[in-house]
Amino acid sequence: MTTGNDEQPAAANRDAANWAKTVSRLKVSQVPEGALNLNVDGRQLTSPIQGFGKMWQKTYLLRLPAERIGPTELIATWRRQFAEFWPTGNHFYAPLTGIEPGDVALLNLRMPGGTKLSTGVMVLYADEESFTLMTPQGHMFAGWITFSAVRQDDETVVQTQVLMRASDPVFELALTMGGHGQEDRFWSQTLGNLAAHFGHPEAVVETKVVCVDKRRQWSRWRNIWHSSAIRSAICLLEAPVRGARGLTHRKQPA
Repeated sequence: MTTGNDEQPAAANRDAANWAKTVSRLKVSQVPEGALNLNVDGRQLTSPIQGFGKMWQKTYLLRLPAERIGPTELIATWRRQFAEFWPTGNHFYAPLTGIEPGDVALLNLRMPGGTKLSTGVMVLYADEESFTLMTPQGHMFAGWITFSAVRQDDETVVQTQVLMRASDPVFELALTMGGHGQEDRFWSQTLGNLAAHFGHPEAVVETKVVCVDKRRQWSRWRNIWHSSAIRSAICLLEAPVRGARGLTHRKQPA
């Protein structure tokens, strides 16, 4: 028989298992086929405190009939098939374990002009009704993205919430010049795809955007050194050179 005091440590241990262990730098243990491992390995995680731009809280909300899908089942499906709900042209490469605390996933994202950006995220927290991703140095923004589902009366309320600052001055300018709208469309489409999966393609996604802090942290301008956009562009430009070098080496006699 357990007492109330015995139950508290057990509950605390279960909750601790939902959090990722503290890491100083990210380590990509597996690179799935087709993924580009760039701007992730060896990087530190960044919260909005380490970001450059204005701080924003963005909430994207969807309501589905609770009789159709409950919070636990929805989150289980979302975690298991997370990449399938992303807009076309964007790729989320999760480890074989799926979305579990401490997992590092690679992202290859489609940017304006048809360019590709390589970055990643770490799973900071995950339980039966929510999971949170955290960004590394060089990502478009420094912050957290939390996905959750709760039961409210006869509805299952599904939510994606982002707390973020642009990582550096270049990404801050990009957000100001249309990046915010692009991100809003990205998560609205993601939730729309999720709703369609459960048989409700007509579901409406509600968007709420709040500027939490209008200040730009100019002391963080050096974050541009880690910019995933710049490093992805350099990698793309160097690809023909690397290919030519590889071809030359293969042609050399043994």
